[in-house]
Amino acid sequence: MSFVTVPLPAPAATAARSRVAVADAPVAARSRVAVVAGHVVLAALALFSVFPVYWMIATALRRPEDALSQSPVPWPVSLENVAYVWRAIPIDAMLVNTFGMAAVLAGAQLLIAVLAAYAFAMWSFPGSALLQFLFVGSWLVPFQVTMIPNYLLVSQLGLLGTVGGVVIPQLSGAFAVLLMMQHMRAFPRELIDAAHMDGRSSWATLWTIVIPNMKPALAALGIMGFISAWNEYLWPSLVMRQSDALIQVGVRAFLGAEGNNWGATMAAAGMATVPVLLIYIFLQRYVVDAFVRSGLK
Repeated sequence: MSFVTVPLPAPAATAARSRVAVADAPVAARSRVAVVAGHVVLAALALFSVFPVYWMIATALRRPEDALSQSPVPWPVSLENVAYVWRAIPIDAMLVNTFGMAAVLAGAQLLIAVLAAYAFAMWSFPGSALLQFLFVGSWLVPFQVTMIPNYLLVSQLGLLGTVGGVVIPQLSGAFAVLLMMQHMRAFPRELIDAAHMDGRSSWATLWTIVIPNMKPALAALGIMGFISAWNEYLWPSLVMRQSDALIQVGVRAFLGAEGNNWGATMAAAGMATVPVLLIYIFLQRYVVDAFVRSGLK
């Protein structure tokens, strides 16, 4: 009887796995280094972005005579600038007026964007490509180009010095229409066809089928519109003749030819950022959902 010796494959397989592990080790190490380097860069960018806000708060909390101090820590801490702002200007009324103005602008832009995007995305009609091109073109035109015509229009309407003069030229936003158009085009057409087969009109389909399934996109657009309107300075400063109507115009009351009260300016600017900061903190997940998803749950 003869025996044939057959080599076992286990040691060869083990050796092959060990060679693969050795080859993958540098790759894994490089990936960890890349992750650490990425976090370091993100942390540096975050600090760079947050530092102006910190310096605004630090300047607001210094004593008035220490407003130009270069110390990174405001010490001793003082609330004199905040108290002076409350006495000097009606900042509570300014915040209320600005909130109302921003809410109206955000709501109007959202409504117009929904209606226009629904028409562009769901219907095919003569001239739709041209209209879409005009919307895109209006978004690319700088505000400085349309500023003078809008100012003349507001003046002829007798709206200078009123909140309506600030709101009316900005009721429609091309960016809002384009953003909603992308989400509308990603909406399943099967749901639209099923709604039409059930006898629903296009208007009913929009408000009962499309809108309820696009809450993240609508919330994100509303938040961005509100923040944009809240932070707008140039146009309100041109239209408003009174400095006690909107917070954007009221902040400049502490800047004058006689001198700039930087402590009060920073205190007023800090109080102006609180409402919009709170809104973004509590609703930021909708902004994330709108950009990483197609608008559908």
